[in-house]
Amino acid sequence: MTEIFKALSEESRLRILSLLMDKEMCVCELEVCLKMTQSNASRHLMVLKKSGILESCKKAQWAYFRISDKFKEEHRHLWEYLKIHLKELRTYERDNMEREKYKGIDICSYMNEQR
Repeated sequence: MTEIFKALSEESRLRILSLLMDKEMCVCELEVCLKMTQSNASRHLMVLKKSGILESCKKAQWAYFRISDKFKEEHRHLWEYLKIHLKELRTYERDNMEREKYKGIDICSYMNEQR
């Protein structure tokens, strides 16, 4: 329980969760939408994964993250609370506008070329 609340105590991690509420996303997509460095995004994602809130899978060379079904089931009331209150983040609208802006663009390939 302590790990979950530690993971939720940082605004960048809440922003990540707000983007992942509806669908899984690649690390590259999260980096671009939240204007984070790869190392910063990865660090926050690992905290969320370690706490059991997120799970990941590899597709080719890319890591995709989503909110864990197990977390949603085991912490149903907390998940319901988060679904409502993550939308109250001051960055929620802007972050989701960024996600929509890049919808349909292969961000991962673009990011790989830039590195």
